[in-house]
Amino acid sequence: MNSFPHSRRRFVRDLGVSAAALPFLTGLPGLSASSASSKKRLIFMFSPNGTIPANFWPDNQGTDYDLKRILKPLAPFQSEVMPLRGINNKVGGDGDRHMRGMSCLLTGTELLPGNIQGGSDTPAGWASGISIDQELRNFYQSREETRTRFGSLEFGVAVPNRADPWTRMSYRGPNQPVAPIDDPEQMLTKLYGQQKDKESLTSIIDVVREDLARVSKNLGAEDRGRLEEHLTLVREMETELQNDDSDTELNHPLPDIDPDIELVNDNTPRISRMQIDLLVNAMANDMTRIGTLQYMRSVGQARMNWLGIKEGHHGLSHEPNSNKKAEEKLTQINEWFAGELAYLTRRLSDTPEPGADGSMLDHTLIVWLNELGIGNRHTLTDIPFVLIGGRAHGIKTGRHLMFEGAAHNKLWLTLAQSMGHDLQTFGTEELCEGGALDLA
Repeated sequence: MNSFPHSRRRFVRDLGVSAAALPFLTGLPGLSASSASSKKRLIFMFSPNGTIPANFWPDNQGTDYDLKRILKPLAPFQSEVMPLRGINNKVGGDGDRHMRGMSCLLTGTELLPGNIQGGSDTPAGWASGISIDQELRNFYQSREETRTRFGSLEFGVAVPNRADPWTRMSYRGPNQPVAPIDDPEQMLTKLYGQQKDKESLTSIIDVVREDLARVSKNLGAEDRGRLEEHLTLVREMETELQNDDSDTELNHPLPDIDPDIELVNDNTPRISRMQIDLLVNAMANDMTRIGTLQYMRSVGQARMNWLGIKEGHHGLSHEPNSNKKAEEKLTQINEWFAGELAYLTRRLSDTPEPGADGSMLDHTLIVWLNELGIGNRHTLTDIPFVLIGGRAHGIKTGRHLMFEGAAHNKLWLTLAQSMGHDLQTFGTEELCEGGALDLA
């Protein structure tokens, strides 16, 4: 089924442009079938292995809250940031806590029976239900006014080349995990089509240059400006990918995993920024309104050389609280994740909302989450949830809220309702008793 609104299809047909030009045109405000002021987007950003509570949670509640060290990179956006404490993953069933923490995180329901053994707990399989990002994707794709080219996009950064409940958080349905794409070149190809000439990435632009020049004459000033910004980002991304291809030592995807340490490439910070740029660009051009950004994996032993940390992340997270050197390294790791979140927030904040007042951040709600609360105790309580932005969603950020052990299913109800999807239950039904959380 063609997913583009009729007015845009007619516009492209009447101009006689090629299908290759569609990704550059369909998100322009002047061609949009929906009201720009009503657009709502959602991004889930995942980082693994729990947090350091003393360096993460604010001491006080309300709007006058303090940002501890891990959240300090978000200081420029404190009026848009909302840490939520006291939200728990109460999903039970088979599987170890890392498995349930990861694959029950967005699904809110139990794992299926299976033979994947983790720790000393019972073995398990994939999740038994759809994840909230895919539920919202399906809802948006069912309505012409919110339908987009892709519905959702799943980005990864340094996700290892393996598939198990520790590596997947998005599910299209029971037993249907969705793999994130952690190679920017592969994502660029997904967004803009197969490159004509592998040796010349600029072929993406070459193929559509004449079509877009002709279309530009029929566009308003705002649309012309947005089209040029779009082309500029793609050109810059192509150039950077060409530079990556010429550097064999920093080539992506990731190397194989040895039994102890995942050899995360030293260019992971660069890959992260490229993925964020592609995600923001895709949303600015209305290719999708639902996105996930997954860093590494649950139980991940990523070795973050760019921070001067040689130990694996998961191993460090299991050190006792008395090991202050390990605590310092874990704090640095989480600060880095928060810095990438701050970069994503900045990109959205600096990008004007297409066809409307304000910024893209006003229309985009970001959710930073983790599969555990505390790594060395494998806790599924006090999961570090942080919401940012999304004024259009009716959620009042810029404050620290505390709950008394609310099931995280209720948070997904809140987010779904803020996106216009009036869910009353999601995942395990009994965990939704009492309804959505009050975040207005």
